Amino acid sequence: MTSPPWRDTLQQKGQYGAMTALDQYVRLESGGIWRAGPDAQRRDVVISFGDATLVISDKAGRPLTHWSLPAIIRQNPDELPAIYTPDYAAQEAVEIADETMIAAIAQVHEVLEKDRPKPGKLRHWMIGGSVLAALLLAIFWLPGALMRQTLAVVPFPQRTEIGAAILGHMQGETGAACRDPRGAVAAEALATRLFGPETVTRIVVVPQLAQGAVALPGGLILLDHGVIRGTDDPAVAAGHVLAAHAAAIRTDPLETVLRQAGLRTTFRLLTTGDIPADALRASADATVAAAWSDDLPTQLSASFAQANVPSGPYAGTTGADLIETSSADQSFREILSDGDWVSLQNICNS
Repeated sequence: MTSPPWRDTLQQKGQYGAMTALDQYVRLESGGIWRAGPDAQRRDVVISFGDATLVISDKAGRPLTHWSLPAIIRQNPDELPAIYTPDYAAQEAVEIADETMIAAIAQVHEVLEKDRPKPGKLRHWMIGGSVLAALLLAIFWLPGALMRQTLAVVPFPQRTEIGAAILGHMQGETGAACRDPRGAVAAEALATRLFGPETVTRIVVVPQLAQGAVALPGGLILLDHGVIRGTDDPAVAAGHVLAAHAAAIRTDPLETVLRQAGLRTTFRLLTTGDIPADALRASADATVAAAWSDDLPTQLSASFAQANVPSGPYAGTTGADLIETSSADQSFREILSDGDWVSLQNICNS
């Protein structure tokens, strides 16, 4: 599994010191008080670091939720206990009094902020000159060119942060992402089976998603648990994932976010590396509300053939008009073992 960006950065910085921040914090745990919503009952929990996440578990060690480390917000700077939320919506919150854990979270934020690409003076002049020239040449040329330039320079780790933030906003409608450990391993196995061992695609299962599956920036594919629960054939779930992946190949999910947010947000992302929280929230709302569509049958049929997955089970449950590329006597590789499929079906049961 690929190491999370914040750990890579901490390890690189630690090459010149006796003890890295990773050495100090990789096994760090502390107590805390968590609430799932503004009116929810407060619970004593255990806080620990995961892969690019802050893991909140009950006293028995069962994960209750995972928060993206780069997206965590401290609501009361310089006060104790520290109060954190996973995003600006502030539905969930956790109180942490342990100063070591607070320092660890702060250091991760500091490292990520220092390593975020920051435009220098030369880049400012180049961008300013390019924009001015474009405005003089043709006013209608600018939006498309600005979009292409932005999509070309936004690095994958930043796309992952954007996707994680959108997922955080979506969970009010989809339910919290399912985190059963064995189910998560099965989801990773499904991604590897469909896209190969070097894939950066991550499958995240949510309790309800009307479209069946949808792609977010950063290689995230959300999959409706109902799709998994409603069939005994892994090819149906695989088909939904392949459909979302094919749609993402045709139209970059980050492009969809920026077109919804407008030219000003696109320019802000290019020059500062930031997207306003309200733009991310609007993108999450639009993604949840989007209707399922099947408007790329040729490309999707090719995706099934490349992944060596039968298209019939998916087409039979969705009504998708796919071009059958397999012969009647063709054999297909196993999509998931029986054990992994059962684990994936139970991913939302923890």
